[in-house]
Amino acid sequence: MTIQPDIQETLCFTKRPANERGKADFGWLKSAHSFSFGQYYDPKHLGFGNLIVINDDRVEGGKGFGAHPHKNAEIFSYVLGGALEHKDSMGNGSVVSEGGVQYMSAGSGVTHSEFNPSQTEEMRFLQVWLVPEVENTQPAYDTIDLTPADKDGKLKLFLSNDGRDGSMTTQADALVYAATLRSDQTITHDFPSGRKGWVQVADGSVRVNDLVLNKGDGLAIEGSGTLTFDQGQDAEFLFFNLAP
Repeated sequence: MTIQPDIQETLCFTKRPANERGKADFGWLKSAHSFSFGQYYDPKHLGFGNLIVINDDRVEGGKGFGAHPHKNAEIFSYVLGGALEHKDSMGNGSVVSEGGVQYMSAGSGVTHSEFNPSQTEEMRFLQVWLVPEVENTQPAYDTIDLTPADKDGKLKLFLSNDGRDGSMTTQADALVYAATLRSDQTITHDFPSGRKGWVQVADGSVRVNDLVLNKGDGLAIEGSGTLTFDQGQDAEFLFFNLAP
């Protein structure tokens, strides 16, 4: 009998420093782009797997994005401060506050607008786009509120391709988690072979295995193995498990 050796993959990391992101400043809107977007184009940063947009947007009070169309994109907004008001051609209207997430599957086509309903308070959110597995599906909209306890020292799944564990359902092959982490907390996660991973730090700092990430940094992950998140300093981050 021949015994096959136990072959294990290793994890490979590529850091995307915050200060190397593309920048846009329209006065009422200030944005940092992890990947090519709008007038910012970098052939080395066109996306990662089916993750194609991460914009860190700050919107002045009373300002926002007027009605505009989308098609065949899975878009969510993770609200980090203030509130985000949404209206769309499907008849949906909502206001999502800090800690909440709004999700839109543009599918065969939808028009929407997004505004900061406060006249005085700045609003900040991460705008994220994913590529759907199937095009021209029926457009859809959903929201979820994440409490501080939901993500305190743990990965909270809020978007998935099958709606598991109470998450919103997306047409993209992706699992998306949120977490907050203090210095006395540790999260471990077994990352499977044949997937791509991404960490986006929204606030504070966190160590992923032996790499320290600060606010705005991103981290591309390939291979497989155990991920360890620790040494959090008021850390809040998103973790993506993506199609290869």
